[in-house]
Amino acid sequence: QVQLVESGGGLVQAGGSLRLTCVASGRTFDSYAMAWFRQAPGKEREFVAAIYWSTTGTYYADSVKGRFTISKDNAKNTIYLQMNSLKPEDTAVYYCGGKVDWYSGSPAGYCYWGQGTQVTVSS
Repeated sequence: QVQLVESGGGLVQAGGSLRLTCVASGRTFDSYAMAWFRQAPGKEREFVAAIYWSTTGTYYADSVKGRFTISKDNAKNTIYLQMNSLKPEDTAVYYCGGKVDWYSGSPAGYCYWGQGTQVTVSS
C-alpha cells in the first residue's frame, strides 16, 4: 500500500521558517516526480515545488522562488520543503504528491497524495 506522510507544519510568525517532510513508502518511486502543493481555504490546490527522485532537477512556483527549497534523501525515501521568510499568504494545508514521469504544475495526474499538514503564518 502506497503511503505519503507529511509532517512539520505549524504556526510561525511572518519571517520565520519551517521544514516540511514527506515520507514515501509502499513502492519504488524511481520513475516518479514528487511535488509539494498547497491549498488555502476557498482556493484551489496550487503548485509549490517539484523534484525528481532520479535527477537533480528542482522546480518552483514564482511565488516561492528564493524562499523555499525542495530536497530529497533517496536512502530515506523522503522529500523535504524548507520554507524561509514565510509570509501570511503562505498559510495553507501543504500536500505531498507523487506523479509518474514528468512533474506537472497541475494537481491532475498526481496519483498519490498525503493527508496534508497545516502551515499557518501570523502577521
